[in-house]
Amino acid sequence: MLNSRQRAQLRGMANSFEPIVHIGKDGIKDDLIKQVADALEARELIKVRVLETAPLTVREAANKISQIVSSDVVQVIGSVFIIYKESENNKTIKLVK
Repeated sequence: MLNSRQRAQLRGMANSFEPIVHIGKDGIKDDLIKQVADALEARELIKVRVLETAPLTVREAANKISQIVSSDVVQVIGSVFIIYKESENNKTIKLVK
């Protein structure tokens, strides 16, 4: 569970990121979950865009994905959300206490 200072730190880091995963009309399927899990393991912090054709709202998609991959939702804004999960092998982000 992230505290407010950690969320602020991660929001600042993700500010310049581009979304690397897009959720479209197919919604959240196994291949999308695998893509998100692999991206989180490699980067720890990613942006995900929910397209207008998606069957879920941005908040619903963020909550569902974070629950499935055991990550934390950092921010939901517009059609984009940011999620964080500490990597087991590639720890590159040092969170403030």
